[in-house]
Amino acid sequence: MQALTIKTLCSEAEKFSILESQHLEPSLYGITDGKKVGTYLEQKFRNYLKKNYDFREGNSAIGIDFPELQVDMKVTSIKQPQSSCPFKSARQKIFGLGYSLLVFVYEKLDHHDNQTANLKILNVIYVQAEKTADFQMTRGIREILQNEGNVDDLIAFMWDRNLPVDEIEATNIAEEIMANPPELGFLTISNALQWRLQYRRVIERAGQEDGIITVYRFE
Repeated sequence: MQALTIKTLCSEAEKFSILESQHLEPSLYGITDGKKVGTYLEQKFRNYLKKNYDFREGNSAIGIDFPELQVDMKVTSIKQPQSSCPFKSARQKIFGLGYSLLVFVYEKLDHHDNQTANLKILNVIYVQAEKTADFQMTRGIREILQNEGNVDDLIAFMWDRNLPVDEIEATNIAEEIMANPPELGFLTISNALQWRLQYRRVIERAGQEDGIITVYRFE
């Protein structure tokens, strides 16, 4: 068995997407619950990889699907390309999630004649960890720094953006930003008990920005 690498993970994701886009699945017929579709595709891809690769699987305690590679798999419908994500720290919105994402974007089609469903994989995008912060938050911070902003300006901006932090943490983050400015992120991250990640921008920018890599695109 080969060891799984990021390169082989992406290569196999492309092959898997081609196969899955042709597959007719009776168990998904009539299913509208995106979570069930996501669970189906995640499990099927992991089982596909297990045939040839040796890797440690993630679980709810670890929080990501491929912990050795620091990559989490996300599955989302093109109708509303978003998913939930564990909230660890408000810093994630500024400095990134702390791991990379492999995002599968599908369109589900039901075939009524034979009562099967087809998941057409439209895009698979690899988002490097340093690009997983919130776009508007990081863009605003970078503009403040370019305009000679200081710690007080950054704290005011964080309050304006309703970042879920207290005054002490906001000051700590602002000082860290001054010492280590964040990269521009490309996710939209909504505040909630869990982060809500939205992927429309990475779908649009895939292949056009460093760190936003087109793994597969349906032709």
